[in-house]
Amino acid sequence: WNVYNVTKNERRMSNGYARNAERGNCDGIRDFKEIKMAILFGDEAPDALRSSCFIIDIRPVQNQITDKMILQINNEEYQITAVGNEVQTNLTNLGHIAISFTGAADAELPGTLYVEDRPYPEIQVGSKIQIRQLD
Repeated sequence: WNVYNVTKNERRMSNGYARNAERGNCDGIRDFKEIKMAILFGDEAPDALRSSCFIIDIRPVQNQITDKMILQINNEEYQITAVGNEVQTNLTNLGHIAISFTGAADAELPGTLYVEDRPYPEIQVGSKIQIRQLD
């Protein structure tokens, strides 16, 4: 199945100071964790976007991603609820998708993978992200 490793965590506040990832402190700037979203991008992420991304290794997508699959981040599993029509292409070519932890059943944004509404996962360097079939 599709397994991606988080190789860098370059998420920062817009003023350039490192965000306190442990507390989610972003000094009044709306944090991605607060809006239940994570942004993944391959190492070729543009400088302007790197501060908002978890950098992952790029690997070919082996199967069509559907809402019949699971997103697994470390040991946490999330049922996929909707798949934007650009997720497959963006993940294959750029390692880039947004993950929305809102449980939305309709893919409003083309590059977003929607998963069930559950607590936001701990993502850090070394985290494994996998998209796979249901067991």
